[in-house]
Amino acid sequence: MADKIKKSYKFSKSFYDDAITQGKWWSKLYFKLLWGGVDDNEIARQVLGWIPDDFSGKLLDIPVGTAVFTAKKYTGMKQADIICMDYSQDMLEQAENRFREAGITNIKTMQGDVGALPFDDETFDKVLCMNGLHVFPDKSKAYSEILRTLKPGGELLACFYIAGEQKVADWLAHTVMTRMGWFTPPFDTVKDVKRRLEPYYDILNFHVEGAMLYFRAKKV
Repeated sequence: MADKIKKSYKFSKSFYDDAITQGKWWSKLYFKLLWGGVDDNEIARQVLGWIPDDFSGKLLDIPVGTAVFTAKKYTGMKQADIICMDYSQDMLEQAENRFREAGITNIKTMQGDVGALPFDDETFDKVLCMNGLHVFPDKSKAYSEILRTLKPGGELLACFYIAGEQKVADWLAHTVMTRMGWFTPPFDTVKDVKRRLEPYYDILNFHVEGAMLYFRAKKV
């Protein structure tokens, strides 16, 4: 499974940005069919808006992908201590190029696995997880490791595909996206996510648009 994910994102690196930013006609169709017509650019803006520009704590961005949404945000977060991690070295290299071109110097990039984070307990003030939780093979480990490395009062900010909201999206996720290695089942429903969060977090924001869920949760 790990090799399949690496290969899938190596294959998609040349068109990944266009796909998630709806930069082409085919990506607009992709979002209409898979995500129910939601605007990923707007959801990214909402999620990143939960991080103040003057944030001065420690943030983990996993998976960083190509940083197509986050690079601009990070240029204004000059006081933050940011670690960007991704399982795909190909994605990570594109993110590094973006950060370099933007002159961002307060970011450390790392290749790594969300299921085995190389950080001490209670390291981060915020964990940003955009378009990741539908990809991670072991979702329970991902949630567990994020919880472990968040400080009490720290926040998990996330957006991802959610099952059970759009029939066409569910079919595409289980067939095309899974076969290509871009998504990894099983996929959580809204009920599943709340079950994972509620014992450990105060849910501050929780929104479902089409087949996309995005939320902000504070570790108790």
